[in-house]
Amino acid sequence: MPIYTNLCFNLGKKKKKNLINQIIALKCISKQLQMNARKCEKDQRDSELKVRKAIENDNKDVARIYAEIAVRKRSEHFMYLRLATYLDANLSRLNANLYLPDIQDNCKLVGSIVKSLDSAVAMGDLQKMLETINKLENQFVDMKVDQVGTSTTEVSSLMEQSIRQSRTTVHAIPTKDKIRKVDEDDLTRRLAELKSRTATRI
Repeated sequence: MPIYTNLCFNLGKKKKKNLINQIIALKCISKQLQMNARKCEKDQRDSELKVRKAIENDNKDVARIYAEIAVRKRSEHFMYLRLATYLDANLSRLNANLYLPDIQDNCKLVGSIVKSLDSAVAMGDLQKMLETINKLENQFVDMKVDQVGTSTTEVSSLMEQSIRQSRTTVHAIPTKDKIRKVDEDDLTRRLAELKSRTATRI
């Protein structure tokens, strides 16, 4: 085999090996995301239990704090699950197109994405995780590789929507004043309807 051809062959094998290592690293990150989801689910249950105990002790302020934590952990639980699904969808595409030269030539870029994603997971930065996985997906778009399985574009859209919702979920918990106002508004409406019916009969 000519020296140049042999060199290209060896470089190709090295790129493929490096890419396989990156795929393994991404699979480990996906498992970590699933573990984080389970931990958030456990934290949610623990917080809900503390809410009930605080209410039993007539400590409503403490109950509200734990209720906020429970809501946040529930949002994070679903976010981690969706991130893992989103990452797995992109991993399927990476596996399916492993032998494409364009994929192998971008091995270093995939490696930088792996490092960035690993850092985001360590910090618990959900927004950065999503942005990093988006970068991975954009590589497939740029290289026009075949899509396999779940539509990653739809998953990304749902993820961004979920992140926006999770940021406002805790603030959406009604306070006693809000609940009282809703009750008063409902009572006012009912009284108005009752007066209207009475006037109609007269």
